[in-house]
Amino acid sequence: MYVLESEIDGRLYKGQTSNIENRLKEHNSGKTRSTKGFIPWKLVYFEKFITREEAVLREKYFKTGSGREFLKIYINK
Repeated sequence: MYVLESEIDGRLYKGQTSNIENRLKEHNSGKTRSTKGFIPWKLVYFEKFITREEAVLREKYFKTGSGREFLKIYINK
């Protein structure tokens, strides 16, 4: 599970993958439609999980109000 920050406007993108390095390259090369307009992206937070289900649940949490607040404090936004 990872969180990216756009260097253009500071917006955050939350997602999950088994390979953060490759996924960040995909975001920065414009292959992801939802992030294409806000390139470049940098990795600001990540967590590792044993199962994909755990990662998906954590990603969903970060998309809630309390999850966004946690990230705001954690990454000093």
